[in-house]
Amino acid sequence: MTPRIAIGLAKLVIIALAVAPAHATCRGFADALSTSRVIAVSPGVTPQVGRKQFPTTLPLADKEVVLTFDDGPLPGTTDRVLDALQRECVRATFFVVGRHAEANPALVQRELAEGHTVGHHTYSHPLLKDLTPVAVDEEIERGVSAVEASARERLTSAIARTFFRFPGFASSPALLDRVAARGMIVFGADLWGSDWNAMSPSQELLLVMGRLAESHGGILLLHDTKAQTAAMIPFLLRELKARGYRIVHIVPAME
Repeated sequence: MTPRIAIGLAKLVIIALAVAPAHATCRGFADALSTSRVIAVSPGVTPQVGRKQFPTTLPLADKEVVLTFDDGPLPGTTDRVLDALQRECVRATFFVVGRHAEANPALVQRELAEGHTVGHHTYSHPLLKDLTPVAVDEEIERGVSAVEASARERLTSAIARTFFRFPGFASSPALLDRVAARGMIVFGADLWGSDWNAMSPSQELLLVMGRLAESHGGILLLHDTKAQTAAMIPFLLRELKARGYRIVHIVPAME
């Protein structure tokens, strides 16, 4: 393969980084689910992912799952989710609301300290399609700034201003262009737990596992602000382990 061809191919693929099982350095269970590999993604290669909203998603193998959580952090639920992930040596991505980050900076710092990825979810969680362009810019910028300030010394250049998810997935072509111009990747989802609806943790577990069986994995959306989800997560991670699913962690590519 010539150098020119190799460079061209490198621009067309996502950088996939193989990592040692997370339990090698994690203080969790001896038979922890762990994180099987890491995928580094670039806005120049994958500006939008998630088949619920877009034509493409991440290049995941059969039974690979990316765990994502929206709307936090919130004391009493986010910390329970983090505890469960830590016990299973699993890394996830948290799409953080700016005002919640301001109110709970220690939880943002804990997410980063424990190896999770922190993304952005606006400052106050409005539906951006209902706002003026100026208000959209203010919501995004204020949200990013709040998360960065809350992260303090835990923030790295790789995390800052990279991953974004629209509240309610309420986007438009113009809004997508606006976010892309900021150099951000827009994350949709391949499936979700519908945890905005009232249900018991066991009902949510059955729902999620049924959808995973149909989709064979993918980007899973949950909410770390929901008590039922916080209670369900330890059982979900155990069930994923039992059924042979593997966890993939997404991080920003170092351009």
